[in-house]
Amino acid sequence: MPELPDLQAFSHNLNKKFKGKILKQVTVPVDKKLNVLVAQLQAALQHQQLTQIKRVGKELHFEFKNGHVLGLHLMLHGTLHVFTGHNDGKFAIIELLFADGTGLAMSDFQKAATPTLDPKASDTPDALDIEPAYLIEKLRATRKPIKTVLLDQQVLRGIGNAYADEILYDAKISPLSISNKLPEIQVTALITAITKVLKDAEKQILKAKPDIISGEVRDFLLVHQPKREQTPGGATIHHTEINSRRTYYTDEQQLFE
Repeated sequence: MPELPDLQAFSHNLNKKFKGKILKQVTVPVDKKLNVLVAQLQAALQHQQLTQIKRVGKELHFEFKNGHVLGLHLMLHGTLHVFTGHNDGKFAIIELLFADGTGLAMSDFQKAATPTLDPKASDTPDALDIEPAYLIEKLRATRKPIKTVLLDQQVLRGIGNAYADEILYDAKISPLSISNKLPEIQVTALITAITKVLKDAEKQILKAKPDIISGEVRDFLLVHQPKREQTPGGATIHHTEINSRRTYYTDEQQLFE
């Protein structure tokens, strides 16, 4: 599943390709997850100028000049691809055709990827916009493993399984640590690691694939590496499951319990 750095990279490149264009036609071959009727979506978006594309949590938001927003959530297997004139790709969920003949399709063979007209605003902070006092309060209120809390989109938006491991590795906190046992100094280190890891990852992704709008680049990750036994620094990588999520960590990470 694409995570925050992937979606940041996607939005960067999608803006280069589509920002400022007029949406000629929107087609929804699979509308079972659309929150409005297709005709309502078309009435809201067709013939409107796309002003920008933003990442919001784990979604991409296509903002139009008339104030409407199209949210796209790729879920686990959703993909995006550009087409010209007509989309020949399989498993399309939604297709956007612009006035200049270029288009963008979101596809998913599982039909789980979700388009939403005017997604509701969330009060949950983004992972790149966390106040220390907020996170300290959330962690004090639960005895769940710290990794579980990082993955909770009702606590922080944007972090997924792979980057939770990378963040905790950078902060030197075991993913098995009990959330309300973390000292405040470790919470501060955690927030620093969140910003550092996520921003650095976006740069690495764009460096490896400058035009990326879909897929994942993971070979630069340090610890979330299923095929490696050691980190680049030589530490043994252990793996376990936390709430059914495959988790990678090392003995360098301190356990708080």
